[in-house]
Amino acid sequence: MLKVVIIGYGTMFTNLIAGTLDANCEIVGVLRQERVKYHPFIRKIKDILNPSLEHNYIKSYNLPEIKARGVNTKEFKKELLKLNPDIILVGSWGEKLKKEIYDLPKIASINAHPSLLPKYRGPNPYFWTIRNLEQTSGVTFHLIDDGYDTGSILAQEEVKIYPSDTGQSLKDRTVLMARGVVCELLKALREDIIIPLKQREDRASYYSHPEGLELDFSKTAEENYALIRACYPWTKAYFFHNNTCLAALPESVHIDENSTEYTEAGTITEVNEKNKTVSILCADNKILTMPVVLYSSRNKPFTRNYLKREICAGQKI
Repeated sequence: MLKVVIIGYGTMFTNLIAGTLDANCEIVGVLRQERVKYHPFIRKIKDILNPSLEHNYIKSYNLPEIKARGVNTKEFKKELLKLNPDIILVGSWGEKLKKEIYDLPKIASINAHPSLLPKYRGPNPYFWTIRNLEQTSGVTFHLIDDGYDTGSILAQEEVKIYPSDTGQSLKDRTVLMARGVVCELLKALREDIIIPLKQREDRASYYSHPEGLELDFSKTAEENYALIRACYPWTKAYFFHNNTCLAALPESVHIDENSTEYTEAGTITEVNEKNKTVSILCADNKILTMPVVLYSSRNKPFTRNYLKREICAGQKI
C-alpha cells in the first residue's frame, strides 16, 4: 500500500484526498494552508467557531495532520523523514517546494495543475482559459521540479469549457476530474512503471493572477461576456460610467443582435433599474445586457437609484 502525504487547500485538496482514498492508499499526513496562514491560537479558535471545508474533511476521515508552518520548514522536513512517504501530492499551494523537500518521497512529489500543461502554467488557469475563449482546459499531474508547473507529465485529462462556464463552474468540474485521475495514477504507480513525458517548452504559456478586468466595448460582446464569467468568484469585471465604477455580474447576462438606432460601440442602448441591468453596444454590433452593481460595497444598496437617476439610453461609456 502506497503511503501518501497531501498538501493543499480548497476543493482541489479535498478531491485529492478523496481520490487517494479511492485508490486504497494510506494517507499518512496532510498539511492544510490554514496551518501556514494563521497563528496557531487564531487557527484553533477558527476551527471551533468557523471550521473550513478542509478542516471538516480532515476530521471526517480522521486523517493525521502535520503540524508545520510551511512546506520548507525544519518541522515539515522532520515529519516527512518520520513518515517516510512514497508520494507527496500537492493540490493548490502558495509556496514553492525546495529540492530538499520534493526529493524526500521514495517515488515522487507530484503536483495537480488545473490546465493542459504546458499551456496555462501559473496560479489561475480557470480565469485565463475562459477569458481567452478556449474550448477546453484540463487537469495535469506532473513531477515537481525547480520551475513553476514545468515538471514532466504523469497523467492528463481534458475538461470541456462550456459557453456559460464561470471560473467557479469550470473549477468545480476540474477538481472532480482530478479525483478520478489521481485515483488511476496512484493505482498505476503501485502496479506498473510510468514513463514521465517531458513538457514541450515551445508550446508553453504562463499566466499570472487575474488582471485587465475593465470591460472594453471596442471588443466583441462575446469577449466581454467571457471576461465577466472568468472573474467569478474571485473578483468582478467592471466599467466606468463617468467617474462611477460599476461591476458586472455573471448571472442572467445575454447577448442580442442590435435592432436599435445606435451604431457606435460603447453606447448604452437600454437601462432597466428594476432588474438592475444595463445594455451596451459592442464592436461586433451586438448588445451585451448585464446585471450591475455599484462597485463599492457600501454603495451597492444604491445601485437601483443610480441607474434610475444617472444612466439613460444614448449615453456613451
